[in-house]
Amino acid sequence: MVKNIEKYGIPVVHVCTVTPISMTVGANRIVPAIAIPHPLGNPKLSADEEKVLRRNIVEKALKALETPVDKQTIFE
Repeated sequence: MVKNIEKYGIPVVHVCTVTPISMTVGANRIVPAIAIPHPLGNPKLSADEEKVLRRNIVEKALKALETPVDKQTIFE
């Protein structure tokens, strides 16, 4: 699906917990998530810490959307 959307010139970021799978499906912009049961959070953190964690992931994804890529790229 990611490749089909990008075919129309719309950049896509794949936020995922298993980056090798993203590479296999052909995602060009990949942002690693936290863990399979909690990709965008960590229930062991306080609410304030988790908010910072989530914001960092979203900001990384937005930065990835702005970044031109010519090959698969993982945004750490």
